[in-house]
Amino acid sequence: MKKLQAKLNRLAENLDSPVAVILEGRDTAGKSSTIRELTHYLPPDLYSVCLSHKPSKRAMSAWLGYWQTKLPQKNQIVFFDRSWYSRAMVQHLNGWCSQKQYEIFMRDHKNWEANQPVRLIKFWLSISEDEQKQRIEYRKNSPLTYWKFSENDENALSHYDRMSILKERVIDSDWHTIDFENKKRGIKNLLSTLCERLA
Repeated sequence: MKKLQAKLNRLAENLDSPVAVILEGRDTAGKSSTIRELTHYLPPDLYSVCLSHKPSKRAMSAWLGYWQTKLPQKNQIVFFDRSWYSRAMVQHLNGWCSQKQYEIFMRDHKNWEANQPVRLIKFWLSISEDEQKQRIEYRKNSPLTYWKFSENDENALSHYDRMSILKERVIDSDWHTIDFENKKRGIKNLLSTLCERLA
């Protein structure tokens, strides 16, 4: 793992364009912990992290324009813990966006991405329904992670199949699907793939 992290350091020091690394996955897939591992040894000036949070009404109404302001502006890496793709998945799944907003996103996002002067590297962190259930129970009951547990986690299990359908509509050949049933192995495989893409 440390050899790969050292390789990522060298690659990040020699970027020839801004890079956006997008991590999407079900709740508890491991997005945040993966970003912590990826950035553990990176010099702070070579990257930033865009965390998932509840968007404002203004952001919701101008979705892709809002995310355009979050893209890297110089030759550094921005890691996205969820991204504009939340509109096509968790927002649509939970009814947080309108059907019209969802349809506009599905119509426009590919063209929008193609017009950004940024390299996009997209990852889907894949876990099974049983694994998600175990992780949610652990999060809920652990004195270290209970604060991360939310109603959305509880609802995620009842929406597993529907999320699969929504995911299949947007996760295409542009994405790297990484098996995260074993999180440690998944992080190593993701890091290896990231280094390959940046080389």
